[in-house]
Amino acid sequence: MEPQPDDQRAHAVVIITLPPSDDPSQGKTISAFTLTDHPNPTFQPGPPDPGFWLSDLSTGSPRLVLSLIAISLLAVAFYASVFPNTVQMFRVYDDERDRDDEPNRRETSSFVFPVYHKLGARAIPDRKLAEVVDVLKTGILVKVNDASFDSSTTTLPVGGDVYPNGLYFTRILVGKHYFYLDIDTGSDLTWVQCDAPCRSCAKGANQLYTPRKGMLVRSAESLCVEVQKNQMTQHCEDCEQCDYEIDYADLSSSLGVLTKDEFHINLHNGSVADLDIVFGCGYDQQGLLLNTLVKTDGILGLSRAQISLPSQLASRGIISNVIGHCLPSDLNGEGYIIMGSDLVPSHGITWVPMLHHSHLEVYQMQVSKVSYGNGMLSSDGRVGKVLFDTGSSYTYFPNKAYSHLVKSLKEVSGLGLTLDESDKTLPICWRADFLISSLSDVKRFFRPITLQIGSKWWIISRKLVLQPEDYLIISNKGNVCLGILDGSSVHDGSTIILGDVSMRGHLIVYDNVKRRIGWMRSDCVRPRDSDFNVR
Repeated sequence: MEPQPDDQRAHAVVIITLPPSDDPSQGKTISAFTLTDHPNPTFQPGPPDPGFWLSDLSTGSPRLVLSLIAISLLAVAFYASVFPNTVQMFRVYDDERDRDDEPNRRETSSFVFPVYHKLGARAIPDRKLAEVVDVLKTGILVKVNDASFDSSTTTLPVGGDVYPNGLYFTRILVGKHYFYLDIDTGSDLTWVQCDAPCRSCAKGANQLYTPRKGMLVRSAESLCVEVQKNQMTQHCEDCEQCDYEIDYADLSSSLGVLTKDEFHINLHNGSVADLDIVFGCGYDQQGLLLNTLVKTDGILGLSRAQISLPSQLASRGIISNVIGHCLPSDLNGEGYIIMGSDLVPSHGITWVPMLHHSHLEVYQMQVSKVSYGNGMLSSDGRVGKVLFDTGSSYTYFPNKAYSHLVKSLKEVSGLGLTLDESDKTLPICWRADFLISSLSDVKRFFRPITLQIGSKWWIISRKLVLQPEDYLIISNKGNVCLGILDGSSVHDGSTIILGDVSMRGHLIVYDNVKRRIGWMRSDCVRPRDSDFNVR
C-alpha cells in the first residue's frame, strides 16, 4: 500500500554537516541513520487550526497541561529504556562530532587481529587460508596521521575452543617470525618463549624467539619501572637489563627479561607499520602454563597497563586506546580482535562504566544483582564486580552465588537430564536419554542468567544476559556440563570472573578513553563496514 501524503512517519534521520567557513575545502558530510529496527513512532498531522487548539489549552485547567507534560516525560523515559540503542547511536554521533571539533586532532588508525579456534589448525589447506584472508580484508577506511589507508588484518585461521583446548589466540609477526599468542585481557605484559638461553620452555607452535643484540630494555626505562612495581624483587635502577617475573592464578609463572623488536602490522593497501614494541623474552616457564605453550608461543597482554600492546600503540598516537574481541561460538568459526575506535560499532552496543581498580589494570564493571531465571543468586541483592578475562576458559561466581545457582539447577534433573558423576570434565555434568549433538538440543532445560549493571532503577540500569549456550559446554562423553565454577579461591573470591565460555558470540569492547565497557551479540565472522564508526 502506497503511503498517503499525510503519512508523516519518521523512518530515518539525515544529518548534514557543513564545512568550516574558513576551510570550505573539507566539504560537507551527509550521515543517514535509521532510528531503530523496531516500528518507528508515527507523527500525525495537527488540527487545521493550531492556534485555536493552543488557546484552548491555555484557557483550560492547568492540571491538564501538567498532566500532558508528565505523560510526555514518562513516555520519553520509557522509550529510552526500551530502545537504549537508538539513544546510544545519537550519543555516539555527538561524541564523534565533538572529537572532530578538537583543534589539531591527530587521526588514528585501527587494526583487526582475527582470532580463531585452535583445533585442526595445520590441516587447513593454503588455498582455504588465502580465501579466509581475502574475506577478512574488508577495506575499512581509516586514517593514519592525516593519510588515508585501508586497515588490514593479521590473521591465521586455526582451530580450538573453550573445550577441549581452553584458549583463543592470534598470530603476530615479531621481527622475522610469526608467533601464536594466547589473548589475555587480564595480563599486562606480552611475552614469547625465547632462547636467551631457555631454562624451561615448552615445545611451542613455533621456534623460540631469539632476542636482537643491543635491544634489551634497561632498568631505568619507564616501562621497566612499570613492570617491576608490583613484583616481589626490588627494582634495580642501574642494571643493564630489566628482569620480570609473572605469577598467574593457577600458580604458573614466567620469568624473563624485557626486550624490543619490530611488530609488523600490515595495512590493507599493502603498507606495513613497523614499530619497536617492548615485550617479554620468557626463558623460564613453570606450572600448567607449559601445557598451554604446547599450542602457542606466549601471551598477548591486552590490559589497561602502560606495558600492554594497545597502550604502547596508543601512547604513540597510532590508535585510540580502545580494543575489542569477538570470540567465535562454534568450532569452525572465525573471530577477531580490534584495536582503535574507528572499528567500534556505532549502534547496537550496550555501554556501562568501567570501574577503576586500586592496583590492577583490569577491565571490570559494577553489578547490582545476578539472577537465574526469576530467582536471585545472592541473598543481599548485591554481588559486587564483574571482571572480563579472556585468559580464563570458564566463568567463576563467588561462593554464595555459585551455591544458589547449583541449587537452582537441580530442577533440570526432573526435566530429562541426570547428573553424571563419572564425567570429570567439569564439576557438574548431566547426561540425557537422547543424543546431544549441540547445545541447541539441551538449552530448553536451562534458564538465562541475568547480570544487572548499575542502578537498581529499571530506567537507567543495563543488563548482560547469559543464555544457556553462554555457560554450558558439551564434553567428549556427549554430556552437557556447567561452565560456571566456584570462584572462592579465584582473584579476591568476591568478584565474578567472566571467562571465554560466557564471551563467545559477543563483541566485547573496552574503551579506555571514555572508561566504559560495551557488548553486543555477534556472529564474529568479520567486522562489517556498515557497523562501524568509519570516518
